[in-house]
Amino acid sequence: MHIGLVGGIGPAATEYYYRHITAAHTQGDSPLELTIVHADIKKLLRNLAADERATQAEIYRCLATRLQAAGADLVAITSLAGHFCIQEFESLSPLPVVNAIEALRSELASWSCRSVGLLGTQAVMESHLFGGLTDFNIVLPAGDNLPEVGRQYIAMARAGHSNEDQREFFFRAGRQIHDAGAELVLLAGTDLCLAFDGRECGVTALDCALVHVAALTRLSLSTAGDPEGNSFPRGATNTQTSKN
Repeated sequence: MHIGLVGGIGPAATEYYYRHITAAHTQGDSPLELTIVHADIKKLLRNLAADERATQAEIYRCLATRLQAAGADLVAITSLAGHFCIQEFESLSPLPVVNAIEALRSELASWSCRSVGLLGTQAVMESHLFGGLTDFNIVLPAGDNLPEVGRQYIAMARAGHSNEDQREFFFRAGRQIHDAGAELVLLAGTDLCLAFDGRECGVTALDCALVHVAALTRLSLSTAGDPEGNSFPRGATNTQTSKN
């Protein structure tokens, strides 16, 4: 199955998806078909701030059309903040959309926790992942920490790297929401890999980008060698966690 990715929002997250999808296919000794198109992070952030869902969905539609022309069988957006218009995009997309929020909901069904914390953009946190986590008690950074997490996240995503101060800031924010009652901290921003990937953060954390990647690779690997490439099975995802 040919994977189509809407990347660039931000570039580091796109590379993270590409690296892990490639590794899964290498490990599975399966050929990989993948095409990436580039979306403008500045336009996305403007449309997100203005809640211009139709405008951003149309941008995605145009990009998905390009992916379809390149032979892609499905499309995924490599940004959780970019899912603010996912329903509008799904209604327009010429390709099946692998929705990260739905993949996360499926994954969380296998966890016994009832209370989860969120780190990501301010919009993702305040909207409880755009209404995708209604079955859970949500714990957010308290007071001024919430907008500051959002600001630090956007700065990191735009820069494409994390410095030590930013890394410790996010780790501290994760510990604070854990101490406030979150049984599981959701890394609900794909660029959080820049701070958390391969590091012990001191709390039980679930990388939502890896949940999405697992859903994509499960589809791709399950249809390897199938000339139709049109099966969309569901099943358990393999995710990486950081546990105390």
